[in-house]
Amino acid sequence: MVNTLLLPELREMLAQGNDAELGEFCTAMNAGRTAEFMEGLTDEQAWQVLRNTEVPRRAEIFGHFTHERQVAILRDNEPGEIAALIEELASDDRVDLLQELDKARVAEILPLLPWKDRRDIQRLQAYPEGTAGALMTTEMAKLDETLSVRQALDALASQSEYFETIYYLFIVGENDQLRGVVSARQLVSALRSPNTPLQDLIETDVVTALTTEDQESVAAKVERYNLLAIPVVDEARHLVGIITHDDIIDVVREELNADAQQMAGISPLDTDFLRINLFLLSWKRGIWLAILFFTALFTAFALKYYEDELSRFAWLAWFIPLIISSGGNSGSQSATLVITGMTSGNLKLANWRHVMAREWLVSMLLGGFVACFGMLVAWVVAPSARDALVIPITLFFVVMCGCFCGASLPMIFKRLGLDPALMSNPFVAGIVDILGIVIYLNVARILLS
Repeated sequence: MVNTLLLPELREMLAQGNDAELGEFCTAMNAGRTAEFMEGLTDEQAWQVLRNTEVPRRAEIFGHFTHERQVAILRDNEPGEIAALIEELASDDRVDLLQELDKARVAEILPLLPWKDRRDIQRLQAYPEGTAGALMTTEMAKLDETLSVRQALDALASQSEYFETIYYLFIVGENDQLRGVVSARQLVSALRSPNTPLQDLIETDVVTALTTEDQESVAAKVERYNLLAIPVVDEARHLVGIITHDDIIDVVREELNADAQQMAGISPLDTDFLRINLFLLSWKRGIWLAILFFTALFTAFALKYYEDELSRFAWLAWFIPLIISSGGNSGSQSATLVITGMTSGNLKLANWRHVMAREWLVSMLLGGFVACFGMLVAWVVAPSARDALVIPITLFFVVMCGCFCGASLPMIFKRLGLDPALMSNPFVAGIVDILGIVIYLNVARILLS
């Protein structure tokens, strides 16, 4: 929700060109709150406000804007000012934003950056998207293993403003070979003996991420070991960067959003829902609608195949929605539980026997429960008590089938190297619909013949 508290005043200051008060606004509050009060402004107006403060503060506020606003500002404003802004950003944020711009715009901005920053950007851009290398920042606190506690604190004090976090201090040897880690608390506590070598303090058993490691695997490590940051190393264990907890939170949020959209039968959206192009949104939704349409065609073909049974026993048609919805709902429940379990790391492929055994027992309980209700309804509607048995028997087997499909199909996708979330709830429901019709009318054929 947009915070409109200061919007009238901001717009009035912009209209009057009151640069002094705009500059005061930019420095009066926390950067996050400042950005929040600017949400109701256009991208152009937000940039006009930022131009009234120093570049470091400008970058601090800019970092709290939405990703879409950040990209729009970089795309639409004077390259020299944008280069100065980018120079102040964290290295991982620079790369993420520049990758959203077209090549011509990047070619205008890059030559205006210092050589060291250009090299850093090009190195990070070389890592594949979705890996630790693409996610990391190179702004980290690293100290030589030969330093004493006093020397380490002096070195830290002289450059700490350039680091994204200084809670973890990474100790390196020759050629930045990672030796271990010391916390800032340990270092301060050791001041009682300022000549103590860092080698006496370091923790050598360090949890690390490889540059080529998948970002979901990195997020799982950070969660498991409760880390604020994780060092990123290459194959030779050279320290090349770190990934901080705020970047991990972004990864988890992106993965959860993507999984939720895929489970609903939508290709993941890369842009905010209110900003995404309508044709692109229609395309991403339309792909899955087309797949589900053809899945539903098989349900229609199944009904056509059993046309004779339906014409002889017309009352069977009344229960078709009940049958297929019970199977589809039970399948969607199982699929959701398995997909979320696999996404969180609680379920592994090695657990498939345990998963299927539990689903088998649960499906029998659920099937029996639903069958009891089905029997009560069928007893009233069906021509005879024997005919009424078709409904509870079908419901029992259809619910079992739904649970089995919902639990097994995501695991099969995972085994094939595909994203389990692709086995979306509508897709599971579509498959179970077909099987439900086949089970229903075959049970009817056997009992009513």
